[in-house]
Amino acid sequence: MGRVVDPEDIMQDAFIKLQALSADVKIDNPRSYVLRVTYNMALDHIRHRQVQTRYFSALGERDFELDAPSPEQITDYRQRLNMLEEVIKELPARQREVFFMQRFDGLSHVEIAHRLGISRSAVEKLSMKALAKCRERLSDLLDPKS
Repeated sequence: MGRVVDPEDIMQDAFIKLQALSADVKIDNPRSYVLRVTYNMALDHIRHRQVQTRYFSALGERDFELDAPSPEQITDYRQRLNMLEEVIKELPARQREVFFMQRFDGLSHVEIAHRLGISRSAVEKLSMKALAKCRERLSDLLDPKS
């Protein structure tokens, strides 16, 4: 059955969850929030695997065991979290500002435009560029074969 925690799956799930945040959500500490989301995703994956193990064991399938993550897997996971943080840090200042205001402060494009003194269209473009940059950098992280 392979490893208990697949870092690529966790990072992808965490990114999707962060990307889907409502503009109404206010987050006081974005770094802690990102780390908590990814930690919770890892726990969810482990729990899901444990449920699978119990289910297949009940059916008499005992060909696999639930293994704890290896030190290498833990190190890999931590490195991926650091890379996610670096991607956000590398965004140009204005894109990062719009990204945080939208994703972590929960502001709408109109509210961000008002606060920054720019047009709603400019906010949308900055937001799209920030997301595109994250996707571009994280696609390499999530699909190392390409």
